[in-house]
Amino acid sequence: MTRMILAAAVALSLFAGAGVSSAASTEPTVAVSLGDSFIAGEGGRWLGNTTYDWGDRRGTDRAAVARRWYWRYIEETVYADTYATGCHRSDVAPILAADLAVDITINLACSGARTVHVRSSANGGQSYRGEPPQADQLAAVAAHHDVEVVVVSVGGNDLGFTDVIIDCVAGYLTSTRWAPNTCHEDQDAKLTAALPRAMADVAAVLADLRNILDSNGDSAARIILQSYPSPVVEATNVRFAETGWDRTARGGCPFWDADLEWANGSLIPRITAGLRAVAEAEGAEFLDLSAALKGHEACAASAQHGTGNDGVSAEWIRFVTTGLTQGDVEESLHPNAYGQLAIGRCIALAIKSDPAPDLCLNSPGASPHSMRLEPG
Repeated sequence: MTRMILAAAVALSLFAGAGVSSAASTEPTVAVSLGDSFIAGEGGRWLGNTTYDWGDRRGTDRAAVARRWYWRYIEETVYADTYATGCHRSDVAPILAADLAVDITINLACSGARTVHVRSSANGGQSYRGEPPQADQLAAVAAHHDVEVVVVSVGGNDLGFTDVIIDCVAGYLTSTRWAPNTCHEDQDAKLTAALPRAMADVAAVLADLRNILDSNGDSAARIILQSYPSPVVEATNVRFAETGWDRTARGGCPFWDADLEWANGSLIPRITAGLRAVAEAEGAEFLDLSAALKGHEACAASAQHGTGNDGVSAEWIRFVTTGLTQGDVEESLHPNAYGQLAIGRCIALAIKSDPAPDLCLNSPGASPHSMRLEPG
């Protein structure tokens, strides 16, 4: 397994850019990402959204390849061999997009991973999608590299993010405006019940990672815990009417306004606050991404479908899809290629500034490369 990890590391591009401080070492320096789909790169196939299902989907489908009179869709173009395993590590995953000043950048995150899949096997961690616990993989990397920084995104799957989405979408599709079947009351109660255990498990992951780094001589390595960007638009900024089929068929945002308000006003803020508290308690750094993609969500009135203008007015979140005509359903409500470039820029800014303001925001009317940090 060590040999596989090192081979993967060599296969990745070398990155040069803004500042990771390095201790004197003869080992190659490395930056590593661990965790779930929001850092693995799920959704990285897409440059915005469109309802047009043919060809390269008006320039939005990075997996589309023209073959004379027909088109092929080669997902491995974006996700390489991790498409088959389901980890879906994209070629524009945030840690790669960050363009860090290290010798090697390694993405060990895997879509669907929970804290138990990141924690080391010595501390009860479990293999996932055919791979050892991510902390074990980190230990193998640390044994032969000078680890500069580890960026972590985890906890969302412990809280049942997928179940929340399924419940809210199903409620929208199976009810009417006269009797809307909203999800927020049931899901808020479930969040309240699940949050303490999930945050305790995230804390255990951070402690485990610090112990591994210290044990391998990487005590100076930085650990950054990032939060989750809100995956849904604010109810006041939806460009499609709440009723009718446009939100579903055209926008890919089948949610009642009340559920959108809850997601942005309670769900994401509560998770963000929990993760921030865990990072502070464990001596890790924190990067608040909760508003990083604001104004570029699916259905946002301030964005539009496929634009080809470097993402300035594009949607940076993959819209909800069934997976029948475009890509995979798992990509729904994840940062697309533009969103991942934006988050990568946030990571780069956080690493360059030590200590840094921890709230990452985009600049209206600007590309994903124009992110900025402000005090949270």
